[in-house]
Amino acid sequence: MSAAKLQSRRLATLCGLGAILLWALLALFTANTESFPPFQLTAMTFAIAFLAALLKWLISGPNVLTLARLPIAVWALGVCGLFGYHAFYFLALKNAPAAEASLIAYLWPLLIILFSTLLPTEKLHWYHVAGGVISLAGAALLISGGKGFHIEASYAFGYGAAILCAFIWSGYSVLSRRFADVPTDVIGLFCGVTALLGLLVHLVIEETVWPQSLIQWLAVLALGLGPVGAAFFLWDRGMKHGDIQLLGVLSYLSPLLSTIILVALGIAALSTSLVVGCLLITLGAIVGSFQSILSIIKKPPGI
Repeated sequence: MSAAKLQSRRLATLCGLGAILLWALLALFTANTESFPPFQLTAMTFAIAFLAALLKWLISGPNVLTLARLPIAVWALGVCGLFGYHAFYFLALKNAPAAEASLIAYLWPLLIILFSTLLPTEKLHWYHVAGGVISLAGAALLISGGKGFHIEASYAFGYGAAILCAFIWSGYSVLSRRFADVPTDVIGLFCGVTALLGLLVHLVIEETVWPQSLIQWLAVLALGLGPVGAAFFLWDRGMKHGDIQLLGVLSYLSPLLSTIILVALGIAALSTSLVVGCLLITLGAIVGSFQSILSIIKKPPGI
């Protein structure tokens, strides 16, 4: 790989990491929006992301009509990825205990590592799989609070929806590489369609609840600009041009950082399971980054 291509790959990987860091803020922002119906919140936040993208297009391009002229496969992948994931995640939380549903849904980073081997330029490495499994164990401790998980047949529908979540997001992420030539700006259009679909579902099955304070409005705005906005643009760049397997492993940093933020702000309590979970995720990230760390040791940046 040429030096220019290697530099571009590293920059794209950093973009993907930026998305992971933004997703770490989800729990903090959603703590102030828990009273909102999920599809209403989806519509509001994705609408903000679309409007931000639209403002960017008006200022510096590209032409929206040119972006819209995409193959059906690209539209299907983008809309199913963004809206499909959120829709099934809400179904999972509604029909199964939150801890179990969240952990099952959070299989997607490990699935990204495995599915990436189907791409012509990727190979499965032991350290990616090992790092993903170790980090998943750490995520399980964080999500369960050390209380363990209890799988019951009565929640089969919710578990099934959570599994679909994991497959939808990992499938969307990996398949994005097949459309690497499609500009990342198109994510703005997918956000717009997702907002419309969220609004339609909201009007059919939910009752509207408007923010009652400035803090709630700011939380919605922050979600739309950050974890539900910029993050998807950064993730698209990372999946299309970055180290997809390394990003799969590093995705488990999101629940780690999210937990640290909540503890620091006094929203969550420090516990043994939390500390062990954080250590496992950190260890998994180090193991998964084995090759990258080795390359830096052998040839430090700038030399």
